[in-house]
Amino acid sequence: MNDSKIHVAIIMDGNGRWAQQRGLPRAAGHRQGVRAVRRIVEAAPALDIGILTLYAFSSDNWKRPSDEVRTLMRLFRMHLASEASKLRDSGVRLQIIGRRDRLPEALRRAIEHAESITAKGDRLLLRLAIDYSARDAILHAAALPGASSNRQAFAEALGAVYHTDCATPDVDLLIRTGGEQRLSDFLLWECAYAELYFTPTSWPDYDGDDLREAIAEFRRRDRRYGSISYNESADCKHAILPLHAIP
Repeated sequence: MNDSKIHVAIIMDGNGRWAQQRGLPRAAGHRQGVRAVRRIVEAAPALDIGILTLYAFSSDNWKRPSDEVRTLMRLFRMHLASEASKLRDSGVRLQIIGRRDRLPEALRRAIEHAESITAKGDRLLLRLAIDYSARDAILHAAALPGASSNRQAFAEALGAVYHTDCATPDVDLLIRTGGEQRLSDFLLWECAYAELYFTPTSWPDYDGDDLREAIAEFRRRDRRYGSISYNESADCKHAILPLHAIP
C-alpha cells in the first residue's frame, strides 16, 4: 500500500435499530445498509483510503434469529453477484476475511468468484469480515508453525487465517456507526494503535460526507505510537535535570 494511503475499518452498526425506528422489519435496515456500503466504497479512494475493512457479520451474529441470519446470507450472496464486476471495473480488489466453513455453499461460490475477478484491482482493497472473530483468528494464527517468532510472522499467520495472501497493514482509523462505543471482537491485533471514531449516525444513513468528516478528524489527531509529540519533546529537553539533582 502507498505510504500516503490509510487503512480504515468500519463497524457497520445500527441497521436493525434504523428499521425499527421507522416501523420496518430489520431486513429493511440490512438492505438499506447495502446501499451505504456502495456509497462508502465509491467515496473511499478520493479520501486517500487504500484499504477499507467492513465488519459485515461477526461469529457471534449466528445467535440472531434464524430468519434474520438467512436474510443476511442471501443479501451477501446477491450483493457479491451484482457488484463484483462493478468493483473490478472500478479497480477495487475484494477480499473476504473470516471463517468460510459455516457459510452456505452458494455464498462460498459467490465469494470465490468475486475474489477471482477483482484480484487485479489496485485502486482500493475492500475487505468484508463475514463470520469473523478477532479472538478466534488470533488463537488459530498462534497455532501455525513459526507464528510466534516475531510480530511480522504473526501478522502473516493472521493473513493465512483470513484467507489472504499476505499480512495487512495495521488499521489507522476505526469507525463505529450507530452510537455504540466498543470494538466487538473486531481486528483486535490490527487496531493496537488505531484512532477510534464513534458516531451516532446509523449505518443506513452513513454517506461520503460522514466519511469525509471522520477522515478530517483523523488528520487532526497527533499519533505518537507510545512516544511523545515534537513540542513535548522540546519541553522535556529543556526540563531535564542531572540525576543527582532529582530529590
